Amino acid sequence: MKKSSAALVLVACALLIGCNKSQQINGSTMKTVNRSVSHIKERLPLDQRIEFEVSFWTLRDDVKDNDEFLKAIDGKTPEQLIATGKELFNKRKASGFKEYDQFATWEQMISQYSQERIDQNRKKTPDVRDKANPHRVDYKMHAM
Repeated sequence: MKKSSAALVLVACALLIGCNKSQQINGSTMKTVNRSVSHIKERLPLDQRIEFEVSFWTLRDDVKDNDEFLKAIDGKTPEQLIATGKELFNKRKASGFKEYDQFATWEQMISQYSQERIDQNRKKTPDVRDKANPHRVDYKMHAM
């Protein structure tokens, strides 16, 4: 009985330790980075998701070497990555990075990207074939 309860405690501790890193990026390989970023992104609130994505790609653009990038991103939480993205934005803005001239602040850039994402999701243009013949679904299917 004592052995089974000790084993149960060890298993529970191992699970807790393993689950603790679920909000950290695994920088072992590029494949694990992409997998953990996707996993984290799915669980972020919508308002943080775009900040997280922009920060990730800003850091990736700044660090070209894969090994350096893996070291820079390994173990980062979403909040740490967003803070890094803000720092890179401020550094690039101060150095005269042309793409950031249109934005006064990080928050303005994120809100514009958020609005673009919303607009992009709204603009679902209907297929021209649906307008021409709305009651048919075969669209000039030919026999073989």
